[in-house]
Amino acid sequence: MLDNSDYMAMDAIELAEGIRNKDFSSQEVNSCAVEQARRINPSINAIVHENFEEGLEQAKAVDANPELLEQSKLAGIPFLIKDLSMVKGLPVSFGSRLFDGYIAEHNSSIVRKFLDAGLIVIGKTTTPEFGVTLTTEPHANASCRNPWNTAYSTGGSSGGAAAAVAAGIVPVAHAADGGGSIGIPAACCGVFGLKPSRGLTVIENTLADCWGGLSVGHVVSQTVRDSAAFLDLIRLTKPNLFALPPSPASFYDAREADVPQLRIGIQITHPMGQEIDQDCIKGVKKAAQLCESLGHSVEEIIHPVDYYRVSSAMSKLINTHVYQAVAPRLEKLQLSLDDCPIEASTRIMAKNGSQITAASYLDARDTIQKAEQQMREFHQQYDIIISPVLSKIPAKIGWLDMNSDDMKQYTNRFKAYSGFTALYNGTGQPSMSMPLHQTAENIPVGVMFSGAWGADSLLLQLATQIEQAAPWSKNIYNT
Repeated sequence: MLDNSDYMAMDAIELAEGIRNKDFSSQEVNSCAVEQARRINPSINAIVHENFEEGLEQAKAVDANPELLEQSKLAGIPFLIKDLSMVKGLPVSFGSRLFDGYIAEHNSSIVRKFLDAGLIVIGKTTTPEFGVTLTTEPHANASCRNPWNTAYSTGGSSGGAAAAVAAGIVPVAHAADGGGSIGIPAACCGVFGLKPSRGLTVIENTLADCWGGLSVGHVVSQTVRDSAAFLDLIRLTKPNLFALPPSPASFYDAREADVPQLRIGIQITHPMGQEIDQDCIKGVKKAAQLCESLGHSVEEIIHPVDYYRVSSAMSKLINTHVYQAVAPRLEKLQLSLDDCPIEASTRIMAKNGSQITAASYLDARDTIQKAEQQMREFHQQYDIIISPVLSKIPAKIGWLDMNSDDMKQYTNRFKAYSGFTALYNGTGQPSMSMPLHQTAENIPVGVMFSGAWGADSLLLQLATQIEQAAPWSKNIYNT
């Protein structure tokens, strides 16, 4: 009989192997996940929509039909979907009161991939409203709290996903990233998160649904190998909206290949002049020393891209797509932006988005395209950039309030907290957050590694090398 402590000590690959080998059943595994969720979720609010009983019934079906385990090497394990994606028949609120009572009528493209792989969906995870901020404290669903210390934020926007993985509810959870929403919560919660290259993984079939190519989906996980295995599940085999980057036949198989000596640039100054907490700098320096000890070449760099211009351009795109997300619902409910139940900063973004002209949008696209070209040239000299994920350690709950009475303060805090991740959503490059540092108070501090477009496999190989050299705890209850 599988008990919770054994369950939490295993990653997704090990659990799935145990199910296939009949060491334990899918029902046992999913029962452990549900038990952990019922015990822990009331204190962290990582799961906003439960699908526990239905998930356990699906697990019974897997045990009764062993051929279902042939769907993928991860079939039968429990899984959570971020509440920005549709799961047919389940609520989807997008973290917003505007979508109270809304039930999904279809599965999102990435959800279909997960279901086709035989994963058992046991619930939906908390996200800030429309995924547009750096913490996960939606008024619609209440704050998601960091399992390491519930006074702290989980980061955003995949905060519920990262909290659930850190708390041992599931070993892997779906995440999505339009400006750092995989790397930031991974950093805050002490888990691993890879944002894939643009064009590599399945997305919806319109530019509006992926923020014009800024947003991609993947997972946060306890281990690097789980991340690689899930990347194999959602990768595309032919181009969809964007060019298909080069990749190995299997990221999972390729992750253990020998890593060549890498040329690594270290970024320890803020690209927009903000102060960086010493713990964030310590994390980068620790990662750099570790990479040097593994035989890589490391030197400090000045980043080649003007972050101010790119950040401003990306804001225009994101604001436009936020308005696109809100407008149909407003029309259906016969509401205006001024009287609808959305949060203050979302309202400002949507209003700004409604006023973006075609010329302004295209000018923003050109600015971002120039940054892509600059980064292609830069990566002729350096393979990887190591930087902070955030400029500060995880924020306290309430520090970054989307409904602040002082929106200037909110904006200034947003800028002071962020700065590193979003550029790579603009340029389409892969980046990953690794849990390589903690503060003296045991609060996680992630470190970001970014590579050229299409360097996803190289990042996973480096991550595997680092994970073997300096392993981290799988979750906070097994420290």
